[in-house]
Amino acid sequence: MRRFFAFALVLLSVQAAIAQQAALKTPAQFLGYTLGEEFTTHARVVDYVNYLAQQAPNRIKVQEYGKTYEGRPLLLAYVANDENLPRLEQIRENNLRQAGVMSGQVQGKQPAIVWMSYNIHGNESVSTESVMQVLYDLVDPNNQQTKKWLENTVVLLDPCVNPDGRERYVQWYKQTQNQGGNASPYAWEHHEPWPGGRPNHYYFDLNRDWAWQTQIESKQRLAKYNSWLPQVHADFHEMGAESPYYFSPAAKPLHESITPWQRQFQYTIGDYNRQYFDKNNWLYFTRENFDLFYPSYGDTWPTFNGAIGMTYEQGGSGRAGLAYKKQDGDTLTLKDRITHHHAASLATIQATSEKAEQLTQEFRKYYDNNLKKPAGNYKAFVFKAESRTAGNLKALTNYLDQQQIQYGYAGKNSSARGFNYATGKEESVRVNENDLVVSMYQPKSTLVKVLFEPSSNLEDSLTYDITSWAMPYAFGLQAYALKSRLEPGKQQPAKVAHTLAVERPYAYLARWNSLQDVKFLTKLMSEKVKVRMSEKPFETEGKQYDAGTLIITRTGNEGMGDKLDATVRALASKHGIDLQMTTTGFVSSGADLGSGSVRYLKMPRVAVMSGEGVSPYAFGEIWHYFEQQIGYPVTVLGTSYFANVPLHEFDVLILPAGSYARVLNEQTLEQVKNWVRGGGKLIAMESAAGFLAGKKDFSLQKKGTDEAAEKEKAKEEKADPYRLLRAYGDRERDAISEDVQGSVFRVNLDKTHPLAFGYGDTYYALVRTSDTFEFMKDGWNVGVLKKNNYATGFVGAKAKEKLKDALILGSQPMGRGQVVYLADNPLFRGFWHNGKLLFGNAVFLVGQ
Repeated sequence: MRRFFAFALVLLSVQAAIAQQAALKTPAQFLGYTLGEEFTTHARVVDYVNYLAQQAPNRIKVQEYGKTYEGRPLLLAYVANDENLPRLEQIRENNLRQAGVMSGQVQGKQPAIVWMSYNIHGNESVSTESVMQVLYDLVDPNNQQTKKWLENTVVLLDPCVNPDGRERYVQWYKQTQNQGGNASPYAWEHHEPWPGGRPNHYYFDLNRDWAWQTQIESKQRLAKYNSWLPQVHADFHEMGAESPYYFSPAAKPLHESITPWQRQFQYTIGDYNRQYFDKNNWLYFTRENFDLFYPSYGDTWPTFNGAIGMTYEQGGSGRAGLAYKKQDGDTLTLKDRITHHHAASLATIQATSEKAEQLTQEFRKYYDNNLKKPAGNYKAFVFKAESRTAGNLKALTNYLDQQQIQYGYAGKNSSARGFNYATGKEESVRVNENDLVVSMYQPKSTLVKVLFEPSSNLEDSLTYDITSWAMPYAFGLQAYALKSRLEPGKQQPAKVAHTLAVERPYAYLARWNSLQDVKFLTKLMSEKVKVRMSEKPFETEGKQYDAGTLIITRTGNEGMGDKLDATVRALASKHGIDLQMTTTGFVSSGADLGSGSVRYLKMPRVAVMSGEGVSPYAFGEIWHYFEQQIGYPVTVLGTSYFANVPLHEFDVLILPAGSYARVLNEQTLEQVKNWVRGGGKLIAMESAAGFLAGKKDFSLQKKGTDEAAEKEKAKEEKADPYRLLRAYGDRERDAISEDVQGSVFRVNLDKTHPLAFGYGDTYYALVRTSDTFEFMKDGWNVGVLKKNNYATGFVGAKAKEKLKDALILGSQPMGRGQVVYLADNPLFRGFWHNGKLLFGNAVFLVGQ
C-alpha cells in the first residue's frame, strides 16, 4: 500500500506539472495584447521571461548575469530538454574541454550550443518583441517541432543586450505615438530626438564593443560567453525602414582568418532562412553591405572564437514604430517585423539542431588547429618590458585576461627575427627575460592573430568599418611579431621590492606615462593634495625624470600634516604608481623643484558640450572617460541653453565632434573667445576643430583650399581627359579613393610641449578622415604627419596624399587661455588605450 500511495503521489505531481505547462500563457495572454500592437517595456519582458522559467522549470532556466549602468537586469535564458537542462554545467564544461580551455575528457553526449543575442541597438527594438514568442515556442510542451530540435541542442538567448537604450526608445515612442500608430513617415513618432535609443547609457555602440569590452554590458556578457563558447551565434538587428530583410551569407570582405568551414556554413544557415522566407514570399537579400572584417561585431568576434557568427537585419529600426508607409506604398508594421525575426530565430535553431554533429566536430577541429597548427605568418608576439610603458603593459595584461588569451614571460634572454611595429620592418629582436610573450599555440590563437597581427589582408576595400586595430599600436607598446615559435615561461618576473626609505621626504615624484598616472593625479586632487609638474626633464639623486613628472612637495601641503604622506602613498599603491622621493629641492640637471618651470596644477572645472548637433558617440566617449575611467567630475552642458551658461564657472570646455553652426553662432562664439582670453581652455575635437578652422582669431586652417583643389582637379583632367567616363556601377569604389578607413599613422610629436608629455617622439593615431589641417603659423604644431607616416590599414590614394604634411594635434595661445585642437579622437570607442594619456594631457597639463 505504501508503494501504491507513493506511486500515486508521483503520478499526481507529474500530471499537475503537465497541466501547469498545458496552461502556459502565450505572450499575448501574459501581456494583455498581441505582440506588435504596442512596444513592451523592458520590465515586462523580464517579467515574462521569469514567468516562463517558473512555469516550465524542466525546459528553461533564467540567470541574471549582470546589470546595466542604469541598474536594469541583464538576463540569459537557457533552454534545453528535460534530459539536458539538469546537466547544463556538465555540457558547458564538456564544451570548454572540446576547445582545450579546460582539461579532462568529455563526459556523456554533447549537444550543439547556439547563442542568440537580441536588441544590442536599443531602438532596433523588434528583436526583443520577437524573442518572447521564440521562448514560448521553445518551452511550449505541445510544440513537437521545437521538442525535436532540443534533443541535440542547447539554446542560450539574451532577450535584450542593451536595456538602457531600448527603454530610452520605447518610453519616447509611447509618449509621442498616435493611438494605434501613424504610418505617415512625417509623423512625430518616426523622428527620434537626440541621442536616439541606439547606444547604451554612455552612448557607446555595443555592437562595436565585442572585442574591446569597454562597457559594463559587454564585460559581463562576454565573461559569460567565454564560459560557454557556443558553436553558433546569431545577432539580431534592424536597418533602414525601406529595406527588406538580410541574412547570411555575409558580404565581402571576409577576414582571412575565417575558415572554409565557417564560410560554407554561412551559406547553410542562409539556406534554412531562405526556406522560411520563400515559403511566405517575404523579400530578403544576402551577400551585400554586411561584411565580416572588423573584429568587434556580434558576428565577427564570435567567429574568431570558433562559432558560426551571423547578423540578421530587419528593415525598420527606430524610424518604423508601429507602422510605417514606405516609398513603394506598402505599410511596414511592427507585427511584420516581429514575424520575420521570429522565423529567422527558428531557422537558426533548426539548422543548429539538424547539423549538430558537424558543428561539434568542426568546433573541435577549429580549436585543435589553434593549439597545434595556428594560422598566419607569426607564431609569437613579444612586448618589451620598459619602465616608461609599465602602465600600458599592465592595461594590456588586464585586456588579455578579459579575452581569456594566454600569455606569460620570456623567462630567459634570447634573440630572434621579427617584425618591429615601430619601424614596420623585419629586424633582429633581443628578447629579455621579463618581456611579455603571447604564443599562437593556444586555444584563442585565431583571436590573437586577428587582434595582434600588424595588418590584415583586405580582399575588398569596400568595408563597413575601420581597417586597422593592431593592439601594439592601441596600447602604445614596443612590440615584435616573431615568425618562430616562442613559448612563454609560467612564472611572472619577481617584482623588485620598492620601499620609500624616508618617512617625510622633501617631495614625492611620480613619472607621467599612462592612464594610471592620470587617475593618480585626479585622486590626489580630489583629496586636496597640491601637485606640481615639471615642464623640463631633470635629474636628482642619480635618477632621471622626464618632462611631465608629478611633484608633490611638503611645501604647499602643510595643512595636511602627517596625512599627506599616508594619502600619497596609499593612492600610489592603489593605482600601481612607482612612487619615488627626494630629500632635496636641488637637481643635478634641469630645473630645481622651486623653479618657475615647475608648475602648480590647478584642479580644473571641466565642462563638455552635449545635445542636438553633437555626435552622441563622441560625447559618450568623453563622458565615459571622466566618469568610468578616471573618476573625475565633469559638467555636461546642453546645446539648447549653452548661450546662457556663465562660462566663468568653468576652466575647461570640451567640444566633441559635431555640427556647431547653430549653437556657436557669431555672438556665442565671441563669448567663448572672450572666456578663453580670460584664461579658459577650449578643447576642440575632430569636426569641432574643423568648425573653428578659418574663423577669426583661430590659427587653424583646413588643408587644401577650394582654389588648390580646383587646380588639382584641372591638372588631373588634363592628364587624363577620359577620367570622367566612369562606370556608374563603380561609383562606390571610385569614392573610396578619398577615404581613410580607420588606419594607423605615426604622428611626430614635439615632446617638449605638455600635450605630448609621456610619449617621447611618436604617437600612433587611428586616423578616420582625410579632412586635415595646415601647420599653424601662430600656434604650436605638437603632432604632425610627415610624408611617410602611414603604418597600416586602408587609405585611398587621394586620401594618402592629403594626409601628408598635416597637423593632427595642436595648441594655440589666445590671451591668457589656450585652444587645443585634436584632429584625431584619442578616445575613439574607448579602446585606443594609448590615446587616453594624450587626452589627459589636454585637460590637465596644457595651459597650466
